[in-house]
Amino acid sequence: MPALRDVIAVLDGLYDPRWADDWDAVGTVVGDPDAEVTSILFAVDPVQPVIDEAVALGAQLVVTHHPLFLKGVTSVAATTPKGRVVHSLIAQGIGLHTCHTNADCAPRGVSESMAMALGLTDLRPLETDLESPVDKWVVYVPREDADAVAAAMHDAGAGAMGDYDRAQFRSDGRGSFRPLDGADPAIGSVGEVAWVDESRVEVVADAAIREQVRAAMLDAHPYEEVAYDLWPLAARPSERGSGRIGRLPEPMTLAAFAEHVRASLPTHQGATRVAGDLDRIVETVALCGGSGDFLLGTADAAGADAYVTSDLRHHPVSEHLERPGACGVVDVPHWAAEWTWLPTVAAAVREELGDTVKTHVSTIVTDPWSRTLS
Repeated sequence: MPALRDVIAVLDGLYDPRWADDWDAVGTVVGDPDAEVTSILFAVDPVQPVIDEAVALGAQLVVTHHPLFLKGVTSVAATTPKGRVVHSLIAQGIGLHTCHTNADCAPRGVSESMAMALGLTDLRPLETDLESPVDKWVVYVPREDADAVAAAMHDAGAGAMGDYDRAQFRSDGRGSFRPLDGADPAIGSVGEVAWVDESRVEVVADAAIREQVRAAMLDAHPYEEVAYDLWPLAARPSERGSGRIGRLPEPMTLAAFAEHVRASLPTHQGATRVAGDLDRIVETVALCGGSGDFLLGTADAAGADAYVTSDLRHHPVSEHLERPGACGVVDVPHWAAEWTWLPTVAAAVREELGDTVKTHVSTIVTDPWSRTLS
């Protein structure tokens, strides 16, 4: 049976913690990495009713979208709601792990799950993230030392490309130099031009490990003065990004689309609000799971006929609708939009761990609004 650390490795592979926003708090909150996990409960909010549900199911791990703590605390006493959650988890031997903004932007993440729930096709990020900055290294080295220098750079992390590592390109040529007074050349003599059979070794490496690669290369290189080039490469678009944009299988009016959205999300007591011309034809749809008012203008500029998100405020929507041709807007409950991710992540974990674990999607509505009055 997998241990907690094994389940976390799967989740981190799907939703790398490095993708989370700087202000966010993702990762494991409670749990022993060596504890056995045979049953997992997935939920939006780490609230007491969800923990009670995990206890009733016999789960050893709760995975939530929203963090339990976003700010530092000085006490987890059971006299507070969050403290009681911590005490309940520890007392029952249940771990808690959070995938928040790192799951918002990812493939098989929150926005993508919401788009699939609405039946959208031809999906792509509404606002694409860039890959981590990459360096290109070109090093000139005596031919007989090229293997050692390339190996040292590889050991430092250079040459990794997607699902491959230790990648390099090598070409041979001749280089010359003249050692001056004070030099201590590994090859040649002071005052005389030396011609050496050399290799040009080219590798790429994450810019974050630049100094490790440089140190490894210089340490392995036989020359006193090393000739090398270092070029930062333009960042490439990734498969990640905020929100999603896609197409409906069949066009429909904004009024009908809003009803489609309401029916496609889990049952809730919150309001589904619509802004714009209800007779407008909707075919291209942009969306963002959770609070997405920051993408309203992006959705409009991308040619969306409607934008779906949560927690929209009066003035941004009012100002948006004043623009000629502005896309329609559908505002849905925050919890309902993000719940659509739970079956997706549960299925992804089952794909990786097979029948070694049972997965459960919480049936508790943790939306804070208890009723909508008409």
